[in-house]
Amino acid sequence: MGQRLKFLPFDGTSRSVSGIGKWVSFIRKGKEAGGDEVVKSVGFDVIITTNDEEEMSEGFFEAIEELERMAREPSDVLEEMNERLSAREMQLVLVYFAQEGRDSWFTLEVFEWLKKENRVDKETMELMVSIMCSWVKKLIEANNKVEDVVDLLLEMDCIGLKTSFSMIEKVISLYLEAGDREKAILFVKEVMRRGISCLEQDEGNKGGPVGYLAWKMMEEGSYVDAAKLVIHLRECGLKPDIYSYLIAMTAILKELNEFGKALRKLRSFKKEGLVSELDANDVWLTEKYQQDLLKDGLLISTWVMEEGGPAFRAVVHKRLLAMYVCAGRGVEAERQLWEMKLLGKEADGDLYDIVMAICASQKESSSVARLLTRIDGASSNSKRKTLSWLLRGYIKGGHYQNAAEIVMKMLEFGLCPEFTDRVAVLQGLSRRIQQSGIMDTYLSLCKRLADVELITPSIIYLHLKKHNLWVMKMI
Repeated sequence: MGQRLKFLPFDGTSRSVSGIGKWVSFIRKGKEAGGDEVVKSVGFDVIITTNDEEEMSEGFFEAIEELERMAREPSDVLEEMNERLSAREMQLVLVYFAQEGRDSWFTLEVFEWLKKENRVDKETMELMVSIMCSWVKKLIEANNKVEDVVDLLLEMDCIGLKTSFSMIEKVISLYLEAGDREKAILFVKEVMRRGISCLEQDEGNKGGPVGYLAWKMMEEGSYVDAAKLVIHLRECGLKPDIYSYLIAMTAILKELNEFGKALRKLRSFKKEGLVSELDANDVWLTEKYQQDLLKDGLLISTWVMEEGGPAFRAVVHKRLLAMYVCAGRGVEAERQLWEMKLLGKEADGDLYDIVMAICASQKESSSVARLLTRIDGASSNSKRKTLSWLLRGYIKGGHYQNAAEIVMKMLEFGLCPEFTDRVAVLQGLSRRIQQSGIMDTYLSLCKRLADVELITPSIIYLHLKKHNLWVMKMI
């Protein structure tokens, strides 16, 4: 099978070998062992497998000794021994100079010469990337300046080793794993400021350095920080790409969703008497927090529209729709539905029903009327589903007279409202029976439900206090 190189991460410990003789002796022992013996470089975790078919030549050891003397330029030595060194032996030259205690400048010189001579194959390229990654890791672990890490990436570019997006990802991840988010942000800023371009930004890597960092922050649950990062970089004049904006909008959406869950839990605690009623200042603070999130989302959406053009309009309106639904903003959510429809990207029918229910809870009659036109010509199942959402919206908002009208409308269509919905409406009306107009609505609803045998005949008691008279009527 010949020799094989496998690259593993450098562990950051100092295991350098003093002197060329000792290192060469180490390699020679691997040769003499024969078969499939494994020789492991002490300065870099590179595993080398040798066998009898292909062994390292004497020229390899001569080249190492000559380069170690530093009497001549590395390019001159390599030029002289070009024909005597195999591709694998050239890789070992790179490994030698990449060891701790050696002059790493020679590694760059050797690789640059290999590029010039067109002797860099896929395996050699992977080796060099592995070497550079270990150097980056050592800089981060040694708490070097962010500028030093970026300088190293620029050195890579100078010798024709283009910075891949996975390399940028790795640096960001290393900073985050070390718990140093501030340096991760500084690194991204410096990369953008110096205009380091990344290769291989495929579908899985959309967003570039900014998007990747924002996504990692989202994974930690720091949704607001992720969105603020993108906004901050944009306002600093460092334009993130379009996908970074979309990631930031996703972060805001997730925060709105989590905030909504927290508010619902708080209301349940209040119902159980575990917490007291929110005072006016608390209500104002919660509304302001939600409003600020929506404001940031709207700001980012305008940047996407400005820089992305028509191709991104549909996805922006879809995210804004989700934000407004999470925030319970019915009118704004309805507008996004129509915007999507105008673009030919109509939202799912369930979203129309959800938005209508939100509008109903806020008694936005005009919005409800517009959204309710969808039931014209719809099937019985679709009508029942839509009207049930509308009914629950009115119940949630405490608008029981409107809810009673929907129950009766459903009965006219031959549709049976859910038992829990019917009970909720009757209980809501009975608790407000003293209010003007509620009595008539309650009696009409009881009569209509009794007609279709959804309730048993009811006896209504009316007390005329002035005359101390009770009046009973069966419905």
